[in-house]
Amino acid sequence: MAMQTPLRPGKVRVLIVDDSALVRQVLSEILSQDPGIEVVGTASDPLIARDKIKQLEPDVLTLDVEMPRMDGLTFLQNLMRLRPMPVVMVSSLTEAGAQVTLDALALGAVDFVTKPRLDVERGLNNYAGELCERVRNAARARVARLQPASATAAAQATPIKYRTTDRLIAIGASTGGTEAIRVLLEQMPADAPATVITQHIPAAFSKPFAERLDRHSKMTVVQAEDDMPLLAGHAYVAPGGLHLRVQRSGARWRCRLGEDDPVRRHRPSVDALFESVAQAAGANASAALLTGMGDDGARGLLALRKAGAATMVQDEASSVVWGMPGAAYTLGAAQQVLPLAEIAGALLISTNVGGT
Repeated sequence: MAMQTPLRPGKVRVLIVDDSALVRQVLSEILSQDPGIEVVGTASDPLIARDKIKQLEPDVLTLDVEMPRMDGLTFLQNLMRLRPMPVVMVSSLTEAGAQVTLDALALGAVDFVTKPRLDVERGLNNYAGELCERVRNAARARVARLQPASATAAAQATPIKYRTTDRLIAIGASTGGTEAIRVLLEQMPADAPATVITQHIPAAFSKPFAERLDRHSKMTVVQAEDDMPLLAGHAYVAPGGLHLRVQRSGARWRCRLGEDDPVRRHRPSVDALFESVAQAAGANASAALLTGMGDDGARGLLALRKAGAATMVQDEASSVVWGMPGAAYTLGAAQQVLPLAEIAGALLISTNVGGT
């Protein structure tokens, strides 16, 4: 179930929930500098936040994970059950923080920002622009309750026969993508074609993300390593901070990781992945661009279509943010626009018949 968040005219109204007085102050100062954002209040714990949500009716909530009286995840779960609204998590850049953040995204949080464990004020100010952008985009996001795993898996009721030895699937996503990719991979059979994935995510989060996907998929899901061969039944997640590309090596494909410049402000970049797949696999590939803000992946998907690959984007109704897929659609890069529940099947069918 997805619900469009009604966005009132004027500034985005934000409530900041964090037990640290310093973090509340820094976030308030950063967000208040944006002419499109108004900080309507702060709260030091979820119980105070609950009352302030009723009083202030914010458009977006920023929420810390570790707080007194009630942890952030319990509060988020109750909030998304009783009063769904866009939530941006504020998480620590640690593996433990990554696990909790992924849990929060599974419960319905729209996005997250990271804060360093040391020198929090400088760390938050270093990406003030990104923080404001994420909050603005969250206000326009769709608050979604994803279908249970059993329901999404049921969508792939009829087994599909396809060749796996010379087929490749490429997937790209950003905001909302951690859960969208999980839903997609849950529908993939254990012997699905080799799959390469770029999700915009920090370095500390990408390995826990791959491990989480592995627990939810019949495929084997790993964080990609340089020169790793691409095998059927396996999915490879781009490490945070590194571009993932595919390179043809004889009769096989291999992962190539690069620390070269960000592409459209991102590393890993979906465009970098898609353009490499277009060159290495061409019509033997199929690709899907999922939910995300911005336009990364749109040009790469167009390159894939021109190379003969089957291309598709997630539709607006099932996307948290229809930025990346919408940009690809505008460019004419997508052969199909599909709800999330139908993309896995379309990718598998496309790998059976090849690109068109």
